[in-house]
Amino acid sequence: MPNEFPAFPLDQLALKGKADAPALKIRDRVYSYEELNLRIGRLAAWLAQQCDQKGARVASWMAKTELACLLPLATVRAGLVHVPCNPLLKAPQITHILDDSGAALLITNGARAQSLAGNETSIADEALVQAVLDDNAIMPLAPLPENSDTNALAAILYTSGSTGKPKGVMLSHANLALGAISVAQYLRLKPDDVTLAVLPLSFDYGQNQLLSIWAAGGCVVPLDYLTPKDVIKACAKHQITTLAAVPPLWVQLVEHEWPTEATKYMRRLTNSGGALTPSLVKQLRSIFGSKTDIYAMYGITEAFRSTFLDPALIDSHPTSMGKAIPFAEINIVRADGSLTADGEHGEVVHSGPLVSLGYWNDSANRGAERFRSAPPLAKMQGRSVWSGDVAWRDASGLLYFVGRDDAMIKTSGNRVSPTEVEEAAVESGLVSEACALGRKDERLGAAIVLFVRASGNQAKAELSQYLKSALPNFMQPTEIIWLEQFPKNANGKLDRTALMARL
Repeated sequence: MPNEFPAFPLDQLALKGKADAPALKIRDRVYSYEELNLRIGRLAAWLAQQCDQKGARVASWMAKTELACLLPLATVRAGLVHVPCNPLLKAPQITHILDDSGAALLITNGARAQSLAGNETSIADEALVQAVLDDNAIMPLAPLPENSDTNALAAILYTSGSTGKPKGVMLSHANLALGAISVAQYLRLKPDDVTLAVLPLSFDYGQNQLLSIWAAGGCVVPLDYLTPKDVIKACAKHQITTLAAVPPLWVQLVEHEWPTEATKYMRRLTNSGGALTPSLVKQLRSIFGSKTDIYAMYGITEAFRSTFLDPALIDSHPTSMGKAIPFAEINIVRADGSLTADGEHGEVVHSGPLVSLGYWNDSANRGAERFRSAPPLAKMQGRSVWSGDVAWRDASGLLYFVGRDDAMIKTSGNRVSPTEVEEAAVESGLVSEACALGRKDERLGAAIVLFVRASGNQAKAELSQYLKSALPNFMQPTEIIWLEQFPKNANGKLDRTALMARL
C-alpha cells in the first residue's frame, strides 16, 4: 500500500467521533461513540469465543438491527471476516453463500434458521446474541488490534448475481476504511450530519452509509422501510441531513409529497446503482431546492466507488458520472490499453487502493478477465479492475456512462446502449421507469424491446411518437411492453434478468 494512503484497521472507524457524540440511533435509542466502541468490543469478544480460528467467516442474515450495524466492525476486531447477506434473499441463495464462503457461523433469527434445516453451518439466534450484548455484567472485551495488516481480508460481499450464481467479492480493511474516508471527504460529511440508511447493509453502497458517516464522526439511523412514505416520515422525525438511494427508489420518492419538516434539514442526496435522468434531477430539485446538493456517483463492487459528479454541475451535466473519487484512478482505455481520445468510447478501468482483493473461492478463475494489471498509462500501477463498462470523456475530463459491453444491443449492424433508449423514454415525461433489452431476431440480429411503467395514463401512441422524434431509426424499439410495476432485485435495482426471462 503506497504511503500516501492513510490505511488503518477498519474497526478504528468506531473511534472517529467524540466520545459523547451520537453515533447510532436504533428505535429511538441513541448510542454514543463511547457506547458504540464498547459494544463492538463486547460483540467481538463473544465472536472470538465462537470462532477460534482467525479469518473464519461469520455470516449475518437479518434486518437492520443493532447487531447488523455492529458486525462489520466487531468481526474484524475479533480477527474474523464478515459475510453480510441481504435479508430479502431466500434460503436457496443463502445456502449458496454459506457453502461458497465456508461460513463457520451464521447469525439470524429463528424463523430464518428453520428455513435452512440441514445446513451444516453453526447458527446463532440473533435474540440470544443481542442478550449477550446487553448484559451489563463484566465480560472481557476484544482489544483494539495492534499493527493489523490493512491488506487483510475484512469482508466478503456477494454480488446480486444478475448472471449465474452470486460471486463473493473480497474486501480488505484498506478497501473499506479508505472507501469510508473517501466518501466522507467528497460528500463533505460533518460530525453534526445524520444519515438515514435505507439501502441493504449487504450492498457495498449500503454498508458505506454506516462507515462513511462514522468516519466523519456523525450519526446513522438505519431504516427498514415498507413504503416510500416511511422514508419521508423518518427524514422528518430524525432531522436527516443525508439520504442515499438507487434510481428506482428515487422514482418512487419523488411521486410523493414531501412536507417541509422532511426536507429542511437535508444537505445532500446521493445516487448510485444506476444513472439519474435529467427529469429526475429536476424533480428532486423541485422538492429539495438549491440548498440540497445532489451527488451522482458510479462504481462497481469489485472496486467499491469510482466516480462522483461535483453537485455544482448536476443541473448543467445531469447525465455525467463525474470524475474519480479520492484514492481512485479511473481511465477510459481502448482494447490495447491505450488512453481513448475525448469523445471516444472505451472501457472503464479502475486502479488504486480501493480495488478489491478479487473473488472468493475462484476455482473457475472468473477474476482473470476482470482483475488485471493496470494499463501502462495508469499512475497507480498494480491490480486494476477492467470493468467491462463502456464510457467516454469530454474535453473537461467529465465521464459519461454508455453501458456494459455485454449488455449492448447489437441491432442492424449497430451497437445500441440500453441506457440511451431508457433515458429517452423517461425524458418523454410519459413513463417513470424504463428498461431496454435485446431479443434475438433473425433479420436484425437483436430487436429492441422496451419495458416501461407509466407515470400517468398509458399514452402508448404518444410514447412511440416521442421516441421517433428523439432517437434514430436503428434505436427504435420494435415493441413497448407496459408494466404496472417493475421487478426489483435484492438491492432495489431493476431486475433485468427477470425481464429478460419474459422475452
